[in-house]
Amino acid sequence: MSTKVSDHILERLREWGVDHVFGYPGDGINGLLAAWGRADNQPRFVQSRHEEMSAFEAVGYAKFSGRIGVCAATSGPGAIHLLNGLYDAKLDHVPVLAIVGQTHRTAMGGSYQQEVDLHTLFKDVASEFVETVTVPEQLPNVLDRAIRTAYARRCPTAIIIPGDVQELDYAPPTHEFKMLPSSLGRSNWTTVPSEESLQRAAEILNSGEKPAILIGQGAAGARAEVERVAEMLGAGVAKALLGKDVLSDELPYVTGSIGLLGTRPSYELMRDCDTLLTIGSSFPYTQFMPEFGKARAVQIDIDPHMIGMRYPYEVNLVGDAKATLQRLIPMLDAERGERKWYETVCDNVKRWRDVMDRRAQQSADPINPEYVARALDPLLPDDVIVTSDSGSTANWYARHLTMRPGMRSSLSGTLATMGPGVPYAIGAKFAHPDRPAIALVGDGAMQMNGMAELITAAKYRELWEDPRLIIAVWNNHDLNQVTWEMRAMEGAPSFLPSQQLPDVQYAAFARSLGLTGIRVEKPEDVEAAWRAGLAADGPAVLEFLTDPAVPPIPPHATWEQMEATAAAILKGDADRGSMVKQGFKAKVQEFLPGREKK
Repeated sequence: MSTKVSDHILERLREWGVDHVFGYPGDGINGLLAAWGRADNQPRFVQSRHEEMSAFEAVGYAKFSGRIGVCAATSGPGAIHLLNGLYDAKLDHVPVLAIVGQTHRTAMGGSYQQEVDLHTLFKDVASEFVETVTVPEQLPNVLDRAIRTAYARRCPTAIIIPGDVQELDYAPPTHEFKMLPSSLGRSNWTTVPSEESLQRAAEILNSGEKPAILIGQGAAGARAEVERVAEMLGAGVAKALLGKDVLSDELPYVTGSIGLLGTRPSYELMRDCDTLLTIGSSFPYTQFMPEFGKARAVQIDIDPHMIGMRYPYEVNLVGDAKATLQRLIPMLDAERGERKWYETVCDNVKRWRDVMDRRAQQSADPINPEYVARALDPLLPDDVIVTSDSGSTANWYARHLTMRPGMRSSLSGTLATMGPGVPYAIGAKFAHPDRPAIALVGDGAMQMNGMAELITAAKYRELWEDPRLIIAVWNNHDLNQVTWEMRAMEGAPSFLPSQQLPDVQYAAFARSLGLTGIRVEKPEDVEAAWRAGLAADGPAVLEFLTDPAVPPIPPHATWEQMEATAAAILKGDADRGSMVKQGFKAKVQEFLPGREKK
């Protein structure tokens, strides 16, 4: 039997080390699906419930494996559905390859069924590389470049293959004019800045009396070096959300997440520092960084296109974080005498942890959402992978979960799209079938995407060596993050027609699929539910009925801002009494010296 183009695609993917492709079938990729049958499903085709979920699963796989994520979809609507997940990959700098079908070449331009100008469709999201394969000889070069580009630029790429091309006999490029052979593989490489720029950076960092470090996901390979620099400088370390698992939260000088969803000590660190070192982060919210002109600043980033952004840095070091820090460390002053700033940072962290503990212990109706995350924290397995969806749940993820060495976590950082929490976790399970995964999602995200993907989890559960996949749902019948943004930013009460969600029995739905499902209606049952989920022999849905009136208070919120927000919503918010009560109960914890809990 002759080798078809579709056969060669799968063979080439295997040669690149691709072991999973997340996709959904359609006649635009029938040739590929037939090839999968001939290839004994290698690489494994993982069937999601929707192409957007395929893309999210590929992103989750790539984030947690360090390898390229691959997704596949049919022409027209299938290709369109991939876009949101691919934009998530683009904005979070994740290598993903999309393989999409197209109508036959003979029908292109004829307004044929499901004919969409896919090159135009993908030219922004896959701006680094998108190409259509029109003849077999073109294939290896296009596929190899798409994979190399995705890795090198940390971005999504796309290849488009018309249905009739998939069925052609494969012929490699020949040694002729305008034929382009290709080859496999890519070597590891490291970028480092010049010695002169490192010396300038060291001068700035050594001159500071109140140093701060901000890390993102780009610092993930430099954990030991970041710790060494922080200890040498006596610096506090704040983390962008995508860098939450880069450094252990058990270190006394790690102030936690930064930004609207961040912590008070991170806000104070940035507010009061006089020197800033940013490593592997393009954190966009400059209002949470030091006031312009107040702090001298240095940035390290491997991407020259992302360097020098967000803040007026004096020195911009283009280089790999680990290699750059290794060259910078010998230039730093290891005999810094004044440690008062360091002690202040550590004291602020201790105080904040006490505040968060008291907030989590506050009574609510029926369950305090902060307590749900707080109860999970000490139970987290050492090798856990945690995903968070967008929404108010991300606040509790950012503030209450203590990342320890070996743990991994992520969320949709820059796109901040709803819906990736569950598919990220499924992608993580295929990347690491021997590790437990926990997805933290709100009821809005669960209704949008998560419920259907429970079917995917049920379908593939037997493939996972560690069977644990916990989906925790904060069920408060409200699109809570947007509700609070309306109150705080617009001075408007909750608009129930847009914000109120129907009550869905998530745990019961899980049980209907043969999964573990636990509905928790009382705070005294929260910890037991987490323990049951972690002891389950397969995927589990834990549904917590939480109070939408508990506010995700920003770290910079003042009494005056709280009063202004309360005054605005008292005009007519449906939940105004509970909201004001819970808001002030939460805020007052910052001012209490002891550990009173009511």
